[in-house]
Amino acid sequence: MSSPTVETCAPLAVLGHDVLVPLASGAKVGYAALDYAASSPALQRVWDDVAAYAPYYGSVHRGAGYLSQLSTDLFEQSRRTVAEFLGLREGDQVVFTRATTDSLNLLAGAVPAGTRVFAFETEHHASLLPWAHAGLDVTYLRAPRSRAEAVAALDTALAGAPEGPKLLCVTGASNVTGELWPVAELTAAAHRHGARVVLDAAQLAPHHRVSVRELDVDWIAFSGHKIYAPFGAGVLAGRADWLDAAEPYLAGGGATRTVAREASGPVAVEWHTGPARHEAGSPNVIGAYAIASACRALTEAGWDALEAREQQLVARLKAGLAEIPQVKVLNLFGAAEDPQSVTQVGVLSFVVRGWNSSHFSAALSAEYGIGVRDGLFCAHPLVRTLLGDEEAAPSECGAPEPSLPGERSLNAIRVSFGAGTPDEHIDRFLAAVRELVTDGAAWNYRNEGGRCVATVQSDRGRREG
Repeated sequence: MSSPTVETCAPLAVLGHDVLVPLASGAKVGYAALDYAASSPALQRVWDDVAAYAPYYGSVHRGAGYLSQLSTDLFEQSRRTVAEFLGLREGDQVVFTRATTDSLNLLAGAVPAGTRVFAFETEHHASLLPWAHAGLDVTYLRAPRSRAEAVAALDTALAGAPEGPKLLCVTGASNVTGELWPVAELTAAAHRHGARVVLDAAQLAPHHRVSVRELDVDWIAFSGHKIYAPFGAGVLAGRADWLDAAEPYLAGGGATRTVAREASGPVAVEWHTGPARHEAGSPNVIGAYAIASACRALTEAGWDALEAREQQLVARLKAGLAEIPQVKVLNLFGAAEDPQSVTQVGVLSFVVRGWNSSHFSAALSAEYGIGVRDGLFCAHPLVRTLLGDEEAAPSECGAPEPSLPGERSLNAIRVSFGAGTPDEHIDRFLAAVRELVTDGAAWNYRNEGGRCVATVQSDRGRREG
């Protein structure tokens, strides 16, 4: 029985959709932004909302003037908008931060002493590293090769863990493969063993509806710059108890309820509870408002339509790459258990046999105006696992330097897209990959200051020129 057809939507309007970029040939072409996983372009709607507010910008909290009061109301309304977007429970709180990395470091500092943290080695560095940096005991779980294996591995690890508080940190969607993780199943397993869960939703929230209540996670973290909002803001949202019991993330104004000092005694401080406790200093009201605007825009566009269109682009991309024998797509879980289910967001990484990935990515940019990402994507253990015996091919650019003595040189290419991506960008990308693989680059490249730069035309370029 076929599933009902879901109507898709047109690409959402984003800044930069009409930007022209120079090619090595001197010509200019419309830029194809296919690096959404690093930073998505800002929605035009978000930019317009921020521009409309900008003349009314004022200090947040405690100001008596009209602009200060308006800005405070806007800031707190943004908090309520984000809470609604995330489907928070009663009593949950929203703390505005600088980004996902900042959010998870904040939580790492609030975790009770003696907590053991569990994380799969497949995590982005932002969710892999803060726990040990904060002095917590961390159990790193090996990369699972199926969703069921991930749940079983966590269940076994938690069953053998000593008594005491426990925390699982897990991604919602991989920043390398785009694969969705079984968050609800992992959360159920964690809660059976008395562990809490923080969800890294940096790559999930821009692509997929997220409900903290339905997933039953304890906290969620994401970044504004991944969800079509500029200005360097992020969110940590969820349960209040650990956050209220912890020392403030930063000491300063805004986090304090009262500060007093006797003539010869120390300074006595009473800290706020609630979000203000961890938002010392003047808050980034424009960043918070931009996130809230993006949340509203995605909700109003309709998640069913947004997801349906993105899945069409995912299918188009995967089918096109599958026709190129030299391309190897990286994945952790392999084929979907249910072909009809959504198992991936608009993020995909691959290697091209015979090519260094930095060289290939540079050619996509210099010869076709296509922006992708190459390297290990701040997920070094995962990419090394996925690449296996694949070694970065030598090139005029040179392969990336190994991070440790004796390690092989590795890198991959990542293409990522989202609600603002037109079909033409995927088609142009696939045509460029086919041409580079078949005919080679039209320019020669060399390493200049760590960048792969086009120098002179290759034999192909001279023939075509």
